[in-house]
Amino acid sequence: MPTETSDAGRAGTTGLSAFPLTPMRDGTVDEHAYARILDRLVRAEVDSIGALGSTGSYAYLDRDERRRVARASVRHAAGVPVIVGISALRTSHVQALAEDAQAAGASAVMLAPMSYQPLADDDVVGLFSDVARDLSVPLVVYDNPGTTHFDFTPRLYGRLAELPQVTSIKIPPPPTDPELAAEHLRRVREVVPERVGLGVSGDPSAAAALLGGCDCWYSVLAGTVPEPALQITRAALAGRAREALAASDRLAPLWELFAAHGSLRVVAAVAEELGLAAENCLPRPLLGLPHRDRATLARLVDALALT
Repeated sequence: MPTETSDAGRAGTTGLSAFPLTPMRDGTVDEHAYARILDRLVRAEVDSIGALGSTGSYAYLDRDERRRVARASVRHAAGVPVIVGISALRTSHVQALAEDAQAAGASAVMLAPMSYQPLADDDVVGLFSDVARDLSVPLVVYDNPGTTHFDFTPRLYGRLAELPQVTSIKIPPPPTDPELAAEHLRRVREVVPERVGLGVSGDPSAAAALLGGCDCWYSVLAGTVPEPALQITRAALAGRAREALAASDRLAPLWELFAAHGSLRVVAAVAEELGLAAENCLPRPLLGLPHRDRATLARLVDALALT
């Protein structure tokens, strides 16, 4: 039966949600490496774990691989809420993945509108409505145009927010200036009710977005190196703007690599540098950072004390 939103239903969609890699080795999911990464997140006391997001390479995994990752996520989370990605091209496939995630013990699921043929707003509303109908856990709307190439409108946010299962909308990065971010979020809030949380993706914008009114940071970096992201999150949500912005600015060289190569490739290289994942841990055909940029990344890991 569908769930109604409650304070308990918001668990996992506030604070810092860490999105870990799904590391590969020899063409298969490296569950031992994945468990090591999750153990780091649990020890750091992140607020939730976002398994099988874009950082988790969900689109490259088959249903059995995703089922095993969902189960491993809950098993190793030690009680930390786990949000499991269920995105796929066909509605029936999404529904099957939702069943698997709920059976694994997910605290919530997140859904992005994937497509081969371009999607219209009515297609997306139909997808979310069909999936929500059979959910017993909260649903996070996953707006990630950089990978899905689907652009949400404020009106579409409002339509999806009418579904009682929707408890959070993961928005693309707003401006990095706190005042401009706050204005952007005010416009979103005009169509999204207060019962639905707003979460930011796009790590370089996270400090400004949290200061401007976001409830949650859905973080790429935190999925591998949680401590710097926790510092930014805790400071921003406590209203310590100068501390949060300074902590984010300190990571500017890393954010530049994110912009140049995509956050997935960069964070995979960080995991490899730290010995958390095997070399070439991304699913093919994805390749890692070029050699020259990999050397730059290695120097940054040391300079920024990313451990």
